[in-house]
Amino acid sequence: MKNLRRRDVLLAAAAASLANPLLAADPLKLVVPYPAGGPADIVGRTFAQYFAEELGRAILIDNRAGASGSIGANAVAKSPPDGSMLLLNPSIHVILPSLQDKLPYNAISDFTHLGVTVGVPLLLVVNNSLPVQSVRDLVQYAKTQPNGLFYATSSQGSSSHLAGEQLKLAAGIKLEQTPYKGSAPAITDLIGGQVQMMFDSLPSILPFVKSGRLRALAVTTGTRSALVPEVPTMEETGFAGFRHNNWYGVWGPAAMPADVTAGLVRTLQKTLARPDLRRRMLELGAEPIDGVVGERFKEFAISEMGRYAKLIKDTGVKLN
Repeated sequence: MKNLRRRDVLLAAAAASLANPLLAADPLKLVVPYPAGGPADIVGRTFAQYFAEELGRAILIDNRAGASGSIGANAVAKSPPDGSMLLLNPSIHVILPSLQDKLPYNAISDFTHLGVTVGVPLLLVVNNSLPVQSVRDLVQYAKTQPNGLFYATSSQGSSSHLAGEQLKLAAGIKLEQTPYKGSAPAITDLIGGQVQMMFDSLPSILPFVKSGRLRALAVTTGTRSALVPEVPTMEETGFAGFRHNNWYGVWGPAAMPADVTAGLVRTLQKTLARPDLRRRMLELGAEPIDGVVGERFKEFAISEMGRYAKLIKDTGVKLN
């Protein structure tokens, strides 16, 4: 009798999984197209912890780094549209199309837009050996260097890359990009002095600022960060309109069933409404963004693609 009951339970669970793919026993894969330890990985793992609880299903983080996030994005675009593999990617997802003519996917039409999770400011930091205490000092110092300064980026085409080129143009100084595969190796070289400066996401760079291993000069949001209130904004230092808020979105492959998409969107919204997740994200320097889901997210992504296309044209950014 006991075995019959157990069999009935298993059959009911199997039927539920077939009726709702989100309840499948296998872990859902969340592709983070950057190495472990970087800002995308930190945001992705934090979000996944709470998302899995709301979903009632294990989530496996799949770090597929390389090619400015396009390797991981392409894997999701080409995956079965059953909700078993999703992408968590920063705003570089809508930046790359303006930098690469032959991406193996369309950043809009080859994806199902689920929602934006958080926004993350960039922090301008320098190696401690530089004789500068402010952005003004940095600009003056760069003008005295025949070869300019070398700045690190987490990847080509990223917000950190665009911010560096925007500063170069606005300040009229010589800056040379040194791209890395993720923030972690870039920060290592910045501390070691192989490069002199970097714009990087707050979650990954903040511990090194707090420990005194790097010096923060400015934040790229419109208001100061509560985590580093002593650090001015780029606009306060004289660079009007210099704002970068690196947002992180969640996508699935195109043509996902409407019920699966709706279920994931509802779960994402429930996850972002959790006070414990919001508190943890704010501790990391990431601010939850509410209501940018589904079609509204798609419209936002298209608008951001246009905004970044203009910035790329103005700065003349190219991939090396």
